[in-house]
Parts: sequence; C-alpha cells; structure tokens
Amino acid sequence: MTDAPPSETLHEAFLRGERPDDVLIYLHEEGIGSIEDLLEIGIRVDDGVVLVLPGDDGRSAFQQATGLGAMDFAGMAMDTAGDIDDDYTGGSCPDTSATSDEDHYVKFLFAFVEEQNEDVGGLYAEGDVIHGYAACACGTTYSEKRVIEA
Repeated sequence: MTDAPPSETLHEAFLRGERPDDVLIYLHEEGIGSIEDLLEIGIRVDDGVVLVLPGDDGRSAFQQATGLGAMDFAGMAMDTAGDIDDDYTGGSCPDTSATSDEDHYVKFLFAFVEEQNEDVGGLYAEGDVIHGYAACACGTTYSEKRVIEA
C-alpha cells in the first residue's frame, strides 16, 4: 500500500489539472472554529486552509463548512465575474461599494476542473478548465473560469 501524497502536493496537482475528480475548498481562518483540526486533511495557507478532496466528499465537506450546497453556491456565484487568485486562496471582489479593503477578502472558495472537451468547443476546446467560485466577506459571490496553462 502506498501513502497518499502530502496535501500540498494534492493542491499543486489540482492546480495543474491532474486531479479532475477532486474539488478544492478554501476556508478563511475567521470562519473556521479550529484550523488545527483541518490540517489533518488540508494545508495551512496565509489566511486559512486549503482542502483537496474527492468530488462527493469535497462537496459534502463544503456544505458542512458553509451551510451551502456546492453546486447551488456555484450557481449563485457564476452570475458575477471576478478575479480569483492563481492558487485559489483568494481573489479580487468585483463589488467596490464596500468602504474598506477589510470588507473584501474571500471567506470561502470552491473549485473544480473540467477536462478538455473539443466537442463542447470554446474555452473547453483549448484545454482543461478550472472553475472557481468565491464568497467575499462583503456578501458578494463571484466566479472565474480559465484554461489551465500547461
């Protein structure tokens, strides 16, 4: 039996498009009761924790952590385009009406990868596509999808 790779390797592999059956969840530290409990299955980043989990387990974990169904959240967030950081641990909120930068940070984020599909065309014909959906502390939800650079 082989050991599973460390979470940081899972995070990097996910970002390269090598884990299309997994999902990525980022949770900001202010919304987590105990980061230490999550470090058994995730990695610590500057402001929170990143989890890369198998699809169904990840969607379930996302719902437990946020109270929202992952695909319901994605449906809400996809209506507003925004910029999500390359490592999927933050982003730039498109709502500039908040009075302070402190009001704008990603509380949580959900991402998944769709493999290249030339039959669908468009972006999907160009390569694997990563979808990211973010919730800002100001209440705005937004999304970004992009082709993964090889």
